[in-house]
Amino acid sequence: MEHKQIFVVSDSTGETAERVVRAALLQFPDHRVRVRLYTRVRDREAVGGVMDRAQECGAMVVFTLVRPELRDYMFEQGRERGVETVDVIGSLIHKVGNFLEADPLNIPTAQMSLSEEYFRRVEAIEFAVKSDDGKEPRNLRKADLVLTGVSRTSKTPLSTYLAGRGLKVANVPLVLGVEPPKELYEVPPQKVVALTIEVDLLLEIRKQRLVQLGMPPDANYGLREHVRAELEFAHEIFRAHPEWMIVNVSNRAIEETATIILEAYKERQENESMLPPRVL
Repeated sequence: MEHKQIFVVSDSTGETAERVVRAALLQFPDHRVRVRLYTRVRDREAVGGVMDRAQECGAMVVFTLVRPELRDYMFEQGRERGVETVDVIGSLIHKVGNFLEADPLNIPTAQMSLSEEYFRRVEAIEFAVKSDDGKEPRNLRKADLVLTGVSRTSKTPLSTYLAGRGLKVANVPLVLGVEPPKELYEVPPQKVVALTIEVDLLLEIRKQRLVQLGMPPDANYGLREHVRAELEFAHEIFRAHPEWMIVNVSNRAIEETATIILEAYKERQENESMLPPRVL
């Protein structure tokens, strides 16, 4: 049976709507849905083209269009074609405007001037690339978060995803019998996230990786006892640092794991902001 489709339509990059859709889909783990992104949709012709394809595919349309007349046209096309349409941001803009007693600009974000937030994200992504896989231990003290764990616990994709949210993230691999860089232990413990995973799942992931690399299946990397020993080595380090946050990534999407980490990070920031100022 063909997977159902959800079209994400935006007059900008579509990042906001896509995140909302993928977050919603986490609630339906037994259903496979194809998410297709249509960006910079800014006129009726473009809307009509997308809706033609949605009607043909029987897709649902989730959109973020800031111009009221284009939002209205999207709904009109949806009604005419029998396509389910959901406006992610329009009603929110309206309610915020009422609350602030102000009129919105109604300008797609991609047409606005580059903001401090944009440059912060670019800087964070560059930091993540330079600090991937323990390449620059000196960067650990500059990081907002430091991820650590054995190979194939999603350190790199998580670092990249979190960097897209504006956080400077470094990651440090834990290798059996190899002492981690001393800089890892110098990082404030509340900034360290220790990643773990179930043995059987990690074993399966590594076996698939060996096939991709064209390596023999009996390499230590994919042997159960070696994998178990690696995880126990990592857990010994984790137990020695009880203030580190431990996250089990087993059967979790990158977005789900990232949400757990982000919520803990924001909670820590809020708690720190409530502390009385120190007398120096």
